[in-house]
Amino acid sequence: MSEWREMPIGELMAEFHDGPHATPKPSAEGPVFLGIKNLTDAGNLDLSAVRHIAPEDFTRWTTRVTPQQDDIVFTHEATLHRYALIPRGFHGCLGRRLALIRPHRDRADPRYLHQALRSPAWRSTVEERVISGATVDRIPLIDFPSFPIRVPNLGTQRRIAAVLAAFDELIAINERRIELLEDLARSLYREWFVRLRFPGHNSKIDGLPDAWQHRPASQVFTVNPRIRSDQAAFPKVTMRDVDERFATVFPSEVVARASGSRFQRDDVLFARITPCLENGKTALAKFLDRGVMGVGSTEFIVLRGVTVGPAFTYCAARSDAVRQHAIKSMSGASGRQRVASNAFDALELVEPSAEVAAAFERCVGPLLDEGFALASQDRALARTRDLLLPRLVTGRLDISDIDLGDLLPAELAA
Repeated sequence: MSEWREMPIGELMAEFHDGPHATPKPSAEGPVFLGIKNLTDAGNLDLSAVRHIAPEDFTRWTTRVTPQQDDIVFTHEATLHRYALIPRGFHGCLGRRLALIRPHRDRADPRYLHQALRSPAWRSTVEERVISGATVDRIPLIDFPSFPIRVPNLGTQRRIAAVLAAFDELIAINERRIELLEDLARSLYREWFVRLRFPGHNSKIDGLPDAWQHRPASQVFTVNPRIRSDQAAFPKVTMRDVDERFATVFPSEVVARASGSRFQRDDVLFARITPCLENGKTALAKFLDRGVMGVGSTEFIVLRGVTVGPAFTYCAARSDAVRQHAIKSMSGASGRQRVASNAFDALELVEPSAEVAAAFERCVGPLLDEGFALASQDRALARTRDLLLPRLVTGRLDISDIDLGDLLPAELAA
């Protein structure tokens, strides 16, 4: 077993800074102004939606520190326990309620320290020292360098980091593959049903091909299909479970009551509330066995194809035409606007012939199935990594006992 010792985390830091206590004027482009929302619970930076600052303001907002590769940024107020490594090529500055650790390279491997800060042991250390305010909790940054952390020697840190990074890299590779599959599926929908360039199309035909027609979306789909079930328990999907980028969704809990929206395998969950709709929260329920009912938030509208299949229904729900119509039809108080279920009555879609609709399912359905399989692999990888993390970063499991090939899913270890 490698030598481990407890020390103040300040001994592992070459620099330690908190972010500004104000917010710059927004800019349409320029360096990134990091916010809490850009740090994920999974330990990553999400830069898909960022606030920018004007280039001429950058010097002012980096007076304390300019984030660089392998710095660790974390939340210290309001939403706590989020940590992320600054990636190569990042150009931006710290935002409010964020702090930055620059690891001392002779004492701490940045990747290891990042993982250690995400462990249950460190979370407990922080929770014991959090100051609870009237509105938000915060970490007392003046005391933060004295927080105790248990670490091994630098060589062992690097070996532990390499094992955990292998899982993260496999997950990232799968996510990139899922993204490509999603892009291809949606591109094919646009090509076939927006530009009408489907296989065998005749460019000389003006208007819709034979057996195609414009119909209300509520006739192409069943909106909120009626489903009955005598199940004793129901897998439940919350709005938080739905990824803004991908079709795949998994339930976060099992409940005994069938309250909220009801759906079955291959139904589409369409967010009806702001800002989830604008952000693109739409999912295809593939995790259920046939005949099993799932339940979800009341803020989902459930769509099921009538004359089309699930791939068409999902891609249509993701399309600009459907989303923009839904956004324009929202009503309600500011900040809590919703789409009514009957909004689909006033939206016309192109309904293809049965032959072309079936061909689209044969072409695009396997792409979405593969995305689901990759996402399922990612869940298995994440579970294994999360089991290893607290054992490795506390020394309960010796890194020399780890054979990575034995831990990976069979299809990846081969």
